[in-house]
Amino acid sequence: MPSIVKILRVVADPNRLRILLLLRGEELSVAELQEILTMGQSTISTHLSQLKQAGLVEDRRTGKSNLYRLAAADPTITGLLTQAREEIPEAAPDQAAMRRVLKKRQDKMRSFFDSVAGRLGRDYVPGKSWKGVAEALLRLMPPMVIADLGAGEGAFALLLAQRAKKVIAVDTSARMIEVAREQALRHGIGNVEYRLGDMEELPVDDASVDLVWVSQSLHHALHPERAVQEAWRILKPCGRIVILDLVKHHFEEARELYADEWLGFSEPELEAMLEKAGFANVQTSIVHKEPETPQFQTLLAVGDKPL
Repeated sequence: MPSIVKILRVVADPNRLRILLLLRGEELSVAELQEILTMGQSTISTHLSQLKQAGLVEDRRTGKSNLYRLAAADPTITGLLTQAREEIPEAAPDQAAMRRVLKKRQDKMRSFFDSVAGRLGRDYVPGKSWKGVAEALLRLMPPMVIADLGAGEGAFALLLAQRAKKVIAVDTSARMIEVAREQALRHGIGNVEYRLGDMEELPVDDASVDLVWVSQSLHHALHPERAVQEAWRILKPCGRIVILDLVKHHFEEARELYADEWLGFSEPELEAMLEKAGFANVQTSIVHKEPETPQFQTLLAVGDKPL
């Protein structure tokens, strides 16, 4: 702690005491202190410089400004400020003026969000990503056994493995399985079991999984209905199926470009497929549309296996 003589010399000025009383409760900029105290910028800056030299005030950079706050004070300083609050007549009006200044700061933020309301989700927002949302939602998922059908290189399987008891990742491509295993090994993930197999004849026991996850792979199945029936077979009672696939489209090139067997599915088609297999509480919705041509859309379907 700096010399008590130096501190007493600095705080002998009533205006510096007023600044300390304000900074005890809030971080404030020079401009905000000017508005509260009705003093010039150079006067405020001089007072702050002396308070910093005495070790009573510290600051941090934020954008183009510095925000000042009271440094960690010992009981002597705390007691001194408590007494000063009672003796300085401007202390109460200063606090009222500070509340008005902070309200302006909040109003400025509110004004920004008012101006972007209705289009915020379509504009860039720092730190906002669907991966971040997915990671957060995964933390809410109870531990369960999950089958990832048409797992490919295993990106979703690795995400699901964060909370799953076990993930059974099935794919028809031996090379995809090999790459997926290498990724799991590289990330130190041991609760993913990779199995070579077809969605229509799954190498998974009856009633052995809690959740079937089918992401952008159903349109590769020769017989999608059989794949959905297989999902029903391996699910435990009260298990759930989640399907993400393409909405029916007319981009024929997808057959050659992406080895697609089907050009997506309509909501009624997918709903009927699930209900025919025995699923209840079936819900479908279009959850995404790509802005680029051919503007593929993503269809989400969920269903429950009754007791």
